[in-house]
Amino acid sequence: MNWQVLLFMSLLSLDSVFGQVSYSIPEEMAKNSLVGNIAQDLGLEIKRLISGKAKIYTRNSNEYIELNRERGVLLVKERIDREVLCTETALCSLDFQIILENPMEFYRVTVQITDINDNAPTFEKKEIQFRISESAVIGAKFVLERAVDLDVGNNGVQNYELKPTDNFALKLHNNADGNKNVEMVLQKPLDREKQEQISLVLTAVDGGEPQMSGTMLIVITVLDVNDNAPVFTQPTYKATVTENSPKGTVVATVTASDADQGSNGKITYSITNTLENVRKMFEVNQENGEMSLTGNIDFEKSRHFEINVLASDEGGLTDSCKLIVDVLDVNDNEPEINIMSKSTVLSEDAKLNTVVTMINIEDLDSEENGIVKCFVKENIPFILKTSSNNFYSLVTDSELDRELASQYNITVTCSDEGVPSLSSSVTLTLQISDVNDNAPVFERSSYEAYIIENNTPGLSIFTVKARDEDWNQNARVSYILEDSSVNGVPVSSYVSVSADSGVIHAVRSFDYEQIKDFQFRVKAQDGGSPPLSSNVTVKIVIQDQNDNPPQVLYPVQTGGSVVAEMVPRAADVGYLVTKVVAVDVDSGQNAWLSYKLQKATDRALFEVGLQNGEIRTIRQVNDKDAVKQRLTVIVEDNGQPSRSAAVIVNVAVADSFPEVLSEFTDFTHDKEYNDNLTFYLVLALAVVSFLFITCVVVIISVKIYRWRQSRTLFHSNLPVIPYYPPRYSDTLGTGTLQHVYNYEVCRTTDSRKSDCKFGRAGSQNVLIMDPSSTGTMQRIQSEKSILDEPDSPLEVSFTYEKMFLLTHRFDILPLGCRML
Repeated sequence: MNWQVLLFMSLLSLDSVFGQVSYSIPEEMAKNSLVGNIAQDLGLEIKRLISGKAKIYTRNSNEYIELNRERGVLLVKERIDREVLCTETALCSLDFQIILENPMEFYRVTVQITDINDNAPTFEKKEIQFRISESAVIGAKFVLERAVDLDVGNNGVQNYELKPTDNFALKLHNNADGNKNVEMVLQKPLDREKQEQISLVLTAVDGGEPQMSGTMLIVITVLDVNDNAPVFTQPTYKATVTENSPKGTVVATVTASDADQGSNGKITYSITNTLENVRKMFEVNQENGEMSLTGNIDFEKSRHFEINVLASDEGGLTDSCKLIVDVLDVNDNEPEINIMSKSTVLSEDAKLNTVVTMINIEDLDSEENGIVKCFVKENIPFILKTSSNNFYSLVTDSELDRELASQYNITVTCSDEGVPSLSSSVTLTLQISDVNDNAPVFERSSYEAYIIENNTPGLSIFTVKARDEDWNQNARVSYILEDSSVNGVPVSSYVSVSADSGVIHAVRSFDYEQIKDFQFRVKAQDGGSPPLSSNVTVKIVIQDQNDNPPQVLYPVQTGGSVVAEMVPRAADVGYLVTKVVAVDVDSGQNAWLSYKLQKATDRALFEVGLQNGEIRTIRQVNDKDAVKQRLTVIVEDNGQPSRSAAVIVNVAVADSFPEVLSEFTDFTHDKEYNDNLTFYLVLALAVVSFLFITCVVVIISVKIYRWRQSRTLFHSNLPVIPYYPPRYSDTLGTGTLQHVYNYEVCRTTDSRKSDCKFGRAGSQNVLIMDPSSTGTMQRIQSEKSILDEPDSPLEVSFTYEKMFLLTHRFDILPLGCRML
């Protein structure tokens, strides 16, 4: 096998290297036959072919040549038949490109397919017949059918032979297109009487090795007297037809004339071309010579046709002419966009003029209809650059930013200059890969959070949040607590930060009285390489909780000694006895203190200032007031819930110290009072609850008792005079019940049947409640006793519940009274 290599190298724009290499191989080579060492011829290394993913790009769907990257050679992939590949052209070649990536390069490769003598000359018809008049003159020409040899050059038809040559000789004419017109020339007059039918053999031979030939039988019938042959008006006709013309369109009309008359002058037209493309595309009217279309004519497949037309008369005489039909182009083909190589992913830090895609544009139309221009829409960071021969490169025109646009749908539109213009477009999808070029950004410039003291360790305080505009791993944010100290203690012993969520947890329980606020910094760091970070200041404010009771600073409570405040007996109203001083280490309303007098020996003598804790007299001190006065003051804050403290203030009502000393010798026995205050408060609450329940039960019992008593009195003969207290008035202003109750007491005539003896109507008794008593009310008689026994004092004992009933004007008779 002989093959030739031609190598041309040239540098083009776009920083891409283009080269051209040409090979020549014969057709019909076996599969996997060597075409050429492309790596050696292009000066490329084998590893470059492999790393660049070298591949063959061709516009045709059939690939006859394949690339072996490991060997760097071109091999025959499919059997190549030059006659099938190139039907009408003598020169036949395969044009394709070899594409390499990273960096992107492409090379043009041309493989010339040389012809071998694998086809013998053939005639369309195995036999043709001629009807020739015996009067045909010597030199009369008879056009014969040309043989067809699909091979070209020397392998095509080279010569014709006609046997026998008794009456006819063979004459060949060379045409401008390289073909030969074959004519049979009469060289000896015919004599129908001697030989009515003549058989000749026409042989066509080619010039290949080995030589091949084809034959056709010529049968001549000698006719009687037809001595004028048809003659065309011109030897060559020219016509034009527009592609895509409908079937039946008349292209041209050929005209021939015959001097004979009658049947010998009747002319019949026919096409003598042996190529099928002519016979399938055109037909001639046998009678008038009109040439019309029978197929779809396409400029891109055949741009012109040469039609051989034969005119013959009834006598067998003929003449021939040639009709040349030029096809006019119509802009009926859109530009074809072929993607030679493309990148689907591009890094956002790609440099300017980075090649993204290489495309090839092909328009099968001609002239203006085949001139194509391509463009992309504006406002995208890409432009199209053209190199040559309808090759374009899509390159970056400005910096890319994935955070602004993570994907581009780039539409490349190509339009020709035909009228009307045709266009086509293709959309390229390009993903922009992320680069870690954005640091995390917190949602706030600083944070401030609040937490109530005495919190549980591990409590979530709040969350810091940072966002990273990058993607995937570059946008994965981790939170880190920066090293710092608070009052000399590492901040990590106060709070911790969740690395994934940014949640800040309290590590310890905070005490507002020890620390009120502190600051630290949190760093947000992404997962890129190298990582980027930012930080933010966080301030934690501890909020106060009412967890401290008030502390009494004065008077000082001592364990063994008794401290008393002296009040002279001549003290006026508002005399300042002392001042209770207390503090609360809490803050705000939790530290607002109020003072209340809980218990006193004589509540009518002293009062405590609600806000300032000052103990003052509220009346004039007199001689009847006890020397020893004991006050219990409650100091309470304003928290929720509130907390309190109690302090005992000993007051001595005296004018001299010896008098005070004698009275306070037994104060030490009461020192346990303060210690048991809490117990007494709880006990008092229980007693009040019990009294309330007892009161409800007594009310119900009284109701039932009154109902039964009323029924008993209703059936009795004893007169009953019920009487209700007319009024009540405030007196004294001291004691648990600060009222004096006035009642008129009555008794029955038969005192033996009654538990109580009552006075006459109109008499008045005054019941005075002693504030120091336990609830016994004593009756004070008026100047005139109403009892039968003057020396027997009448005491009526009431519980607090019964006194409550009296205030509601209950009848005194049903009450449990007894004579003392």
